[in-house]
Amino acid sequence: MPRMGYVNYHVHKPHRQAFHIDAGGVAGEMIWPEIARTAIALRDLRAGEATVGFAEDGLSFVTRPSAVTDFRDGTGWQATYDAELTELLQETVGAREVIVFDHTLRVDDPSSARKPARNVHSDYSPEGAAQRLVDLLGPDRAADWRAGHYAFINIWRPVGAPVNSAPLGFLRPASVPREDWLLLDLIYPDRKGQIMGIVGGAGHEWLYRSKMTPDEVAVFNIHDNRGRPSVPHSAVDLIEDASVTTLRQSLESRTLVRYAD
Repeated sequence: MPRMGYVNYHVHKPHRQAFHIDAGGVAGEMIWPEIARTAIALRDLRAGEATVGFAEDGLSFVTRPSAVTDFRDGTGWQATYDAELTELLQETVGAREVIVFDHTLRVDDPSSARKPARNVHSDYSPEGAAQRLVDLLGPDRAADWRAGHYAFINIWRPVGAPVNSAPLGFLRPASVPREDWLLLDLIYPDRKGQIMGIVGGAGHEWLYRSKMTPDEVAVFNIHDNRGRPSVPHSAVDLIEDASVTTLRQSLESRTLVRYAD
């Protein structure tokens, strides 16, 4: 039976909307565009209420324990974990080359600098992905990658304990019509970026895996230059067991992969 939760959808406006990050030069200060808190029903993949596949849906779940036990201890763990992610993507999606370029530890606590993202979105617009490719590789190498098949893929892992609250929910891309995608600007004091927001729709199919453990990861597509779907996602306001009080902690890793032509 589907679980009920809440997410924050974006809304259509006659003007271009934006997140203002570190607004007024104040670190951590953010001004949001208008959002709409909405009740949703989630199908639990662990309970067999739905199935997904990376080739069709841009989303898969993998049991993959890590040798890293503390992701909060500086950066000494990153070489080991990056190698693990490289091997994972080579085996699960057929990546020929993998660049791991970002890790974000999120903690669902008011004092945390990086909390779970509670807006329905995908991390890059097509233009943003093209610019990020150049930022990471430089113009010449980026042109070489563009001539083949490349993608940005995120890997999400619970940290410390199974997820009891604010699980990461995913929209099946085929259930999101084109008109529900919304271009949003990210305005920083010194630069500008873009993401894709999602406007609520009656036909959206929400998916998650309940009580994910630190030995499990979600692998989901953000941008693929050969058309594999981008997967909208958001933290979902949902509590599995009210008697459990552990904070939701997670590590989100961003990667750039190159496929064999």
